Amino acid sequence: MSLSLLIFFAILFALVYLLRMAKVGALVAFLFAGILSGPYLLNLFELTDAWTFLGELGIMFLWFNIGLEINMRRLWRMRRTIFGFGAAQVMMVAVMLFPLLFGITQWTIMGCVMVSLLLAMSSTSADMQLLIDRNQLNTDMGRQTFSILLFQDLLSIPLLAMLPALAGKTFSLGATAIDVVVISIALIVSVIVIGRFIMTPLLRHVAKLKSKEVFLLAIMLNIVIWAILLDLMGLPSGLGAFLAGMLMSETLYRHQITAEVSPYATLFLAFFFIALGMGLNLPLLLSKWYIVLGGLIGLVVIKFCAIYMVARVRGVSMPNATMIALILAQGGEFGLLMLQTMKASNITAIPGDHAEILTAIIILSIVVTPLLLCGYDYLQRQGKLFPGRHPRKLHDPDDMITPDVIVCGFGRVGQTVCQMLDAQGISHLAIDLDVSAVMMGREQGFNVVYGNTTNADVLRDFKLSSRKTRAVVVALDNATTARQTILTIKSIAPRAKIFARARNLADSQILMQEGIVAAMPETVESSFFLGYGVLSHLGVSSKTIDSMLQDMRANNYAALGTPVSDKRD
Repeated sequence: MSLSLLIFFAILFALVYLLRMAKVGALVAFLFAGILSGPYLLNLFELTDAWTFLGELGIMFLWFNIGLEINMRRLWRMRRTIFGFGAAQVMMVAVMLFPLLFGITQWTIMGCVMVSLLLAMSSTSADMQLLIDRNQLNTDMGRQTFSILLFQDLLSIPLLAMLPALAGKTFSLGATAIDVVVISIALIVSVIVIGRFIMTPLLRHVAKLKSKEVFLLAIMLNIVIWAILLDLMGLPSGLGAFLAGMLMSETLYRHQITAEVSPYATLFLAFFFIALGMGLNLPLLLSKWYIVLGGLIGLVVIKFCAIYMVARVRGVSMPNATMIALILAQGGEFGLLMLQTMKASNITAIPGDHAEILTAIIILSIVVTPLLLCGYDYLQRQGKLFPGRHPRKLHDPDDMITPDVIVCGFGRVGQTVCQMLDAQGISHLAIDLDVSAVMMGREQGFNVVYGNTTNADVLRDFKLSSRKTRAVVVALDNATTARQTILTIKSIAPRAKIFARARNLADSQILMQEGIVAAMPETVESSFFLGYGVLSHLGVSSKTIDSMLQDMRANNYAALGTPVSDKRD
């Protein structure tokens, strides 16, 4: 057993290393690791009930992550691009695929419609990673690609709602359409109502405990409850996990939830892809290799042509249209997830061997996308394709949520800093782990959110960067937490200008060792303010007092030496 584990992890490390060098996502490496260690190749493990259970957990987490990305406010903010470009792309691909599938297969109309829409979806995780790796997310092309991916995430609601219709023995187009619309609208309305009026108060009570373990368990419990509830209603349990993600995306704790769940979600997603790889019927796929290859070429070509035509009709330049079409020409993990959910729910609208072939086609399409982009880059460097073109950088269209200043801590000091920033019209965002302070601040109109500032994922989610963030204020009253926050900020944005609040001179000296701009000890500054009033009352001129205070502040209060006592009354 130990030798099998050693071989498995060695294979996994090698695959992740090699595929990341090729700009392919790590999830594909997990899938290939499952294939290699499965019963048809090295036979390191068997697809036992334990692996199946872990794979089902991975399915639930994948659905939860997709739901967590669907935030109604963000969708509404980008509605023109999302519902214009995104909807047109999906419809064009589906319209081109449907007659082809209906003509060469014996599937039902509903089965052909479902597969056409599934193949129209692209891999959000793989495409976002590609855009980030190529430094193109903040370009015109990157933003339009992102809007299409957001629409595809939203499309998962009606696609999930179609599953009960696929499970039925009879099919009526009108009745099915009504069912899908009703279920989709019910899900969206319930998300807005339950998320705002039930989930937010519940999470508020949990967050008041300031316990990471309790907060995480509350998230897990929410996923399981909704999965079981919808399963009892006769709907797929994956739809329950998806609904749980959407509910939490509507709360002010969304960023902290994403940060807390991310490590565990990655682990369980790995289990899903490993189990998926183990379960692939390699003898069948090898015997039908020509169908897999033909399907791969057909999918990439059809999606490329469809997306390119839609982009050009919408006035996108030829180079950008080509890039968008290349990036989105593959299938996605949503298609893999739906096929596995249908299999787990015993939905036989598509024959089992056909589902295996579709799975292989989607996997290979994700793998070849970086290779196609490498070919595109090579042709461009050779001057044979759009020579001299550079992607145009954009100002972030979501500038209202990209603050100039991030304030870590919303106590009395943080609130005062935010009031001063407000008075000067400087965009800012305050982050605090005290839910009572967050709720009170939001009621008073402050831009404050719930989050742990020592968590790097939380700060990244709020777009902390050396280039965009003009300053970071650390207004935390605990010196240890403040230092951890500063180290976290430095790890993400090493050139960020950090101004910290310290309780006393000793804390100020500790924080200054981390290379920040200034650490203001509040006890010393309050003493200066008091002394200013006394000296002014005694007739000392303001100029003399200001000069003296300037000297005392020089070199971070070095002239004061070490305080004899810092006891508080």
